[in-house]
Amino acid sequence: MMHVSGHGCHNHNGGSWPVLLWLVTAACIKTGRPQIARRAIELAETRLSKDGWPEYYDGKQGRYIGKQARKHQTWSVAGYLVAKMLLEDPSHLGMIAIEEDKHLKPVLRRSSSWTA
Repeated sequence: MMHVSGHGCHNHNGGSWPVLLWLVTAACIKTGRPQIARRAIELAETRLSKDGWPEYYDGKQGRYIGKQARKHQTWSVAGYLVAKMLLEDPSHLGMIAIEEDKHLKPVLRRSSSWTA
């Protein structure tokens, strides 16, 4: 039996890790493309809860793979929640910015969904 990580588009070879949603969101905000982050979060909202908050999705098919998906992962939940928080209030980016980026300001002050 071959180990799944040896195939292309699996695990480190191109899979999708929900925990990284916050990092994608941060990059989108910093580069002035919050609409990309918003769409990624919308897609995550339609799948993650329904799929049981898996650790990993296959890179080719976008499906979780049995036991290797490792459901109910708190870091997948955390990645989603931090992504939502950053999109709702981009000033939170300052909490996670590296020292060299401290002087940079987020492109947006508030997301368009902010109602307060």
